[in-house]
Amino acid sequence: MIPEGSPVGGFSGIFVEGKVKERNMISDKIKSSLPDSDSDCGVVVMGAGLSGLSTGYVLSKNDMSVCLLESSSTVGGLSKTIVHGDFLFDLGGHRFLTKNKDVENFVRDLLADECLTVSRTSKIFMFNKYFDYPLRPANAIFGLGISTTLKILFDYCREKFINIFRKPRMVSLEDWIVGQFGRKMFDIYFKGYSEKVWGIPCQNISKEWIAKRIDGLSLWAAVKNAFFKVSGREIPTLTDEFIYPPTGIGRISDRLKEEIEKKDQVRTNTSVTQIKHNNFQITDVIAKNGKAVYSITGKEFVSSIPLTNLIQSMQPPPPDDILEAASKLRFRDIIIVTIMLNKESVTNLTWLYLPDDNIPFGRIHEPKNWSSQMAPEGKTHLVIEYFCFEGDAVWNSSDIELTDLTVQYLEKLDFINDNEVLDSCVLRKKKAYPLFSVGYTNHYDKIVDYLNKFSNLHIIGRGGMFKYYNMDHAMESGIEVAEEILNGHSN
Repeated sequence: MIPEGSPVGGFSGIFVEGKVKERNMISDKIKSSLPDSDSDCGVVVMGAGLSGLSTGYVLSKNDMSVCLLESSSTVGGLSKTIVHGDFLFDLGGHRFLTKNKDVENFVRDLLADECLTVSRTSKIFMFNKYFDYPLRPANAIFGLGISTTLKILFDYCREKFINIFRKPRMVSLEDWIVGQFGRKMFDIYFKGYSEKVWGIPCQNISKEWIAKRIDGLSLWAAVKNAFFKVSGREIPTLTDEFIYPPTGIGRISDRLKEEIEKKDQVRTNTSVTQIKHNNFQITDVIAKNGKAVYSITGKEFVSSIPLTNLIQSMQPPPPDDILEAASKLRFRDIIIVTIMLNKESVTNLTWLYLPDDNIPFGRIHEPKNWSSQMAPEGKTHLVIEYFCFEGDAVWNSSDIELTDLTVQYLEKLDFINDNEVLDSCVLRKKKAYPLFSVGYTNHYDKIVDYLNKFSNLHIIGRGGMFKYYNMDHAMESGIEVAEEILNGHSN
């Protein structure tokens, strides 16, 4: 009962493996477009992840001048594809699915014939056994044992009966899951993985996160799906298929960038150092590219950079209470360790979740199972995700230490032998996921109320809005802001 595809998406970070090449390294054309002095744009978009690119794409298509600023050497944020020798891999497994037909058509039109439909096959590994996700009856009953299954159903019924007579406390992730599924289900399927992902106890994780991530899911829905094999298409967590480009999820970002650059600029390796404002109007941003520092003015400003970075970059600084609120918001970081292997395949899975706290990483995916073009013929690779905080023991481990640790545990899981390892790649990504600790909304609401006073500032995307958005929601937020700007321009 772990939310499928969680966590996904994110923002620019740092790359520590010298021989890694990201797709579409900055071209001579874009280098020559970087200004040596101040410049003016109609709309300035800070951050070229999926949300920022979607904004830029819609504006550019409608003949509005736009300039995108991206601190990394390539676009896409966490939804990018890395090229490492003959291997391709995403920064974690990213599937595209949506209930919004307009957004689906937007992506399909963008990719044209570069679009696969991939069947999801996911499992949870715990108690030294593999469990299907979503639940399948035989696997769930014989895997957990009949007594445990009966205990799950008893706890569920007990919780629902008690809730008839008293309003349940609903503050934390733990409160919400126990109220929805019962204590036994929480202990088995949610507690270990959630605490591994977020790095704090479940009673300290806000219920807003889990309620939105598995919106519409109940124990009955999961059991009905298991016994009667309904498709689950109305419940995103249970969806059986998703869209995927043959050469990696980064192709969506690449296509957006290609279309924008037909008329406008996407300036990579360009970080925003200051956001200047006066009388609740953004006037210009100070950007840095290498040693060059310049001002960019505009009529509208769109931010998909982490919300905390936005607040900290504003000049003059916001009031002290806003700065204090921003200091209370936290992000979770991630390390991606990819192991290239001299073997045809390891699994048939799209994801494998590992909630056991005795295993140091939380999720594995094998890119070749998403598209055969991700690895050379006869070879494969595994992408392993470590959830951490910048500066903790995992983050501070060397690449060699992380690679050795990963290989060691993959051997314990009987996935590989040491002599099959061809190469490895270690990548660190800061501020990958907003951390929804209990009480975070008090700080968040204060910041948003302040930013809403700015008439020409728009925040979008996962980091910009501090929302746990999937890819489709991130893109949708960018498209909506672009349409808002266009409507304002036409009035």
